[in-house]
Amino acid sequence: MKRSKSRDSLLTRRRKFLLFVLAAALLYFLFIAFKFRLFLDVGLELPLDDVRSGLHGSSYLGAAQERKLEDGRNLDAPRKPLEHDALYRGSDQAIREGYGRISGGVMRQYMRGRGRQRRGNFSELERMAQEAWAVGLKAWEEADNYHPSDGLKNTAVIEGNPASSCPPSMSMSGDVDAASSEQVLFLPCGLAVGSSFTVVGTPHTAHKEYVSQLGRPGEENGTVLVSQFMVELLGLKSVENEDPPKILHFNPRLKGDWSEKPVIEHNTCYRMQWGRAHRCNGDAYKDDDETVDDFVKCESWEHEDITNLKEPKTISWLKRFIGRAKKPEMRWPFPFTEGKLFVLTIQAGIEGYHIYVGGRHISSFPYRTGFALEDATGLTAKGDVDVHSVYATSLPTIHPSFSVQQVLVMSERWKAPPLLQSSVELFIGILSASNHFSERMAIRKTWMQYPAIRTSTVVARFFVALSPRKEVNAALKKEAEYFGDVVILPFMDHYDLVVLKTIAICEFGVQNLTTRYIMKCDDDTFVRVDVIVRRLKGVAPHASLYMGNLNILHRPLRSGKWAVTFEEWPEEVYPPYANGPGYIISNDIARFVVSQHANQSLRLFKMEDVSMGMWVEELNTTTYIQYSHSWRFCQYGCIENYYTAHYQSPRQMLCLWEKLSRGVAQCCNFR
Repeated sequence: MKRSKSRDSLLTRRRKFLLFVLAAALLYFLFIAFKFRLFLDVGLELPLDDVRSGLHGSSYLGAAQERKLEDGRNLDAPRKPLEHDALYRGSDQAIREGYGRISGGVMRQYMRGRGRQRRGNFSELERMAQEAWAVGLKAWEEADNYHPSDGLKNTAVIEGNPASSCPPSMSMSGDVDAASSEQVLFLPCGLAVGSSFTVVGTPHTAHKEYVSQLGRPGEENGTVLVSQFMVELLGLKSVENEDPPKILHFNPRLKGDWSEKPVIEHNTCYRMQWGRAHRCNGDAYKDDDETVDDFVKCESWEHEDITNLKEPKTISWLKRFIGRAKKPEMRWPFPFTEGKLFVLTIQAGIEGYHIYVGGRHISSFPYRTGFALEDATGLTAKGDVDVHSVYATSLPTIHPSFSVQQVLVMSERWKAPPLLQSSVELFIGILSASNHFSERMAIRKTWMQYPAIRTSTVVARFFVALSPRKEVNAALKKEAEYFGDVVILPFMDHYDLVVLKTIAICEFGVQNLTTRYIMKCDDDTFVRVDVIVRRLKGVAPHASLYMGNLNILHRPLRSGKWAVTFEEWPEEVYPPYANGPGYIISNDIARFVVSQHANQSLRLFKMEDVSMGMWVEELNTTTYIQYSHSWRFCQYGCIENYYTAHYQSPRQMLCLWEKLSRGVAQCCNFR
């Protein structure tokens, strides 16, 4: 009986403990529900009829000062043609020639001088913008002197002479310490199937390097031995201050990898965003692994921790008795050794790159979408290696991808319909770079063919700044003239000046159209226009709206490539903002941006999506704005039933459009 009472007492204590835990959990969830209503509203995808601002009147920058719309014009008055002075007569001429409107309103604010500086510490960005406008005007004059009689076929998109500047082979020799002096072998016409390049070099002996993640400052346990180098195929960068895309990143790590084993890593970098790394660590591949041109992706090599045990004589005799013995697996050492010469050859196949060291196949890496072999116009080797010579053979003598007439499909079918006098439901401004001919052509062939766009119920335009290369600008001018969907901004494109394009989108939507909503997206973003329009129809009339994939309490990075100094942004967090690849604002927000810019009160920041969040937050102090969040405005790639899909190559754009034609909103995640 004592044991029974003891057991009953134990069960009673367990029940009380469980009830206590459940009660505590219930109180915690009630606390979350009532105390953090803001995060629940923004973190969940809510119906538009039930979107709550929750952000009205709040400010992560401190108490924002209320500002009135002080514009010299009445934005509600009927639109009139923009007045241009002598500096902008080239823009008027461009309009008459019919190859796209040159946005002059934004330019006037910079070129006519300013009576006072913008509020905030943005003098460096302001100076950069002034220089971009000045250089851009000169570049536009050069492009404007291009005569239509020259023809598209005489316009090369790369510098240098046509076919004669593309030799079938190239070389670079001489000992180069790539760690201190990086040299790039320029490949004028890129690569083609069958092209190969060979690098002869010697890896350095491992050196000590402190890794902060492994120890505290000053402690010896944070120091590791490192020896690694990189061989990369580079593409042409689109704008100033943007790193060239890495079409192939081949990175042998002799010592210093986090796995503490020698590995070879392959990757690509597109729009300064790394893809998923493909690593070879010497393990034997599986039979069901995918191959590249019938080559395995990773060959096996010996490990120091693996010992090959000899088979017992009995097992060996039984194998011989049953049949022929299995062919022994060849295991080689890691292909690179400190201080020893290597001969590395990378060949372009049909499906991917094939890597050989000393004539032996090491690995194969499939082509990533977004790149073509012709885009590989630079070859570099750097890191802990002495490069003795570089050879490139079987190179193409012409550059088909960079020949404009083979990228642009000059057909009436892809021309933009004219603007209507009546109001439109949505205006979409697409940020693009001058040499992104294939990206723009892919959009024209896919989501710009939605019936809403073809009937001008929805209007879409590309916003493009100028390139330092006059050949590109001349080709851009011809493209805009034919298709009528390109808005050329006559400033020199720069990675930190994207915000100027966003202002131009707002200006175009306010001054040239009558529309309730304006959407901004990138030229690698696929937009499901029909779904977006249906969602917007659920918004209450005359409601102020800020819709997208919202970030809350996002902190600025203080180190690395995307570092933001305290002078640029002194606060600890950014205001709530929608990710840049795709977001929507109502017309009143765009009017606020245009008017504040006109009276020189618009605060600029080099990250355009953060800038928009900052402007919306300021307007939100006087106007109730609905913040609508949805993960379906996908920031990193594509998700099922997406509204927008980001980082989509021209090939993926066509695939997504083909799937939608069959009524399926699925992703096309090619490797």
